[in-house]
Amino acid sequence: MTVAPKPTAAPVPTLGARPAPVGVPARPAPRAETAERRTLVVGRGISLQGTVTDAERLVVEGTVESQMIQATELFVAQAGVFKGEVQVEDAEIAGLFDGTITTRGSLVIRATGRVTGTARYRKLQVEEGGQVSGKMEMITEGAAPPVRLPAAAAES
Repeated sequence: MTVAPKPTAAPVPTLGARPAPVGVPARPAPRAETAERRTLVVGRGISLQGTVTDAERLVVEGTVESQMIQATELFVAQAGVFKGEVQVEDAEIAGLFDGTITTRGSLVIRATGRVTGTARYRKLQVEEGGQVSGKMEMITEGAAPPVRLPAAAAES
């Protein structure tokens, strides 16, 4: 009696990186430190008003109205709306931003993005079709952040 040879196990296919969900930019595989970032996602159809603290990355697919948000990254999706003031390292705007944005790194305005108000940035990239209206200020290495004077002092 002969014993049939055991079939060799077929190699298990490895899955590549999962595609990004709709409205979230495709990014390279996250580094270990990036994967552990505290991320707040304001989903489509959701409205948030108030102050966001302790979020390193803010993804806006719905609507956010805020007096001041400080984070490392801001992403406003194509259907997203951000109204208010934000200070971040890097920002990517594919939807509507209305207010004051300060990026200590780069500000990227996608083809579907619209920025109105005041934008301060170290690096700026605007894709064809992206819209910018308002005050634009480039942050240079030696420049101090702008000082705001009280309204009474500014009138004198």
